Amino acid sequence: ALCMTLRAGAVTSLADFGIIVCGTGIGVSIAANKHKGIRCALCHDSFTARLSREHNDANLLALGGRVLGKDVAEDMVSVFMATDFAEGRHKRRVDKIMSVE
Repeated sequence: ALCMTLRAGAVTSLADFGIIVCGTGIGVSIAANKHKGIRCALCHDSFTARLSREHNDANLLALGGRVLGKDVAEDMVSVFMATDFAEGRHKRRVDKIMSVE
C-alpha cells in the first residue's frame, strides 16, 4: 500500500521524491520499481545516495532500517534531498530506462 501511495504521488506530482524503509530496503525497492514513474534506488551511504539522484534521477530512496545507523541514514536523506539530476549524458540513460515501462 505504501508503494501505491508513493506511486500516486509521483504520477500526480504531489512530491518530487520520497523515502521508503524496511529491514534491508531490498523488498521495498523491488516493489517500488514495479510502478510506473518510480525510479527507486537502494542506497548504503551518502555517496550512493548522491549518485542515485545526480546520475539516475532517482525519485525514491530505499533505506534498510536494520543495516544502517541513524546518523548515516539521516546524512543519506539530506544528501538525497539536496542533490539535483545532472542531466547531460545521464539523461539519455534515464530516458532509456523509463521507455521500458
